[in-house]
Amino acid sequence: MSHHVYIVECADESLYTGYTTDIERRVDEHNAGEGAKYTRGRTPVNLQYVETFDERGPAMSREYEIKSLSRAEKLELCGERATTF
Repeated sequence: MSHHVYIVECADESLYTGYTTDIERRVDEHNAGEGAKYTRGRTPVNLQYVETFDERGPAMSREYEIKSLSRAEKLELCGERATTF
């Protein structure tokens, strides 16, 4: 099983970072208003960035690292490995 850390851009242009084992399902959940409380009133969301890990521990550690970055640093990260999904 793969573990993913992702960044989505919300409709209000804010960024949300999360963890999942199924990136497509999770983005669909966010857009259906069933995802994180933060994104519920900020739909639609667009996937901007994904990192994939083989194990949960490193993915969770990376999620924490990304969440501690500034908005500018997150945008720079998205620019380095932006994804289209």
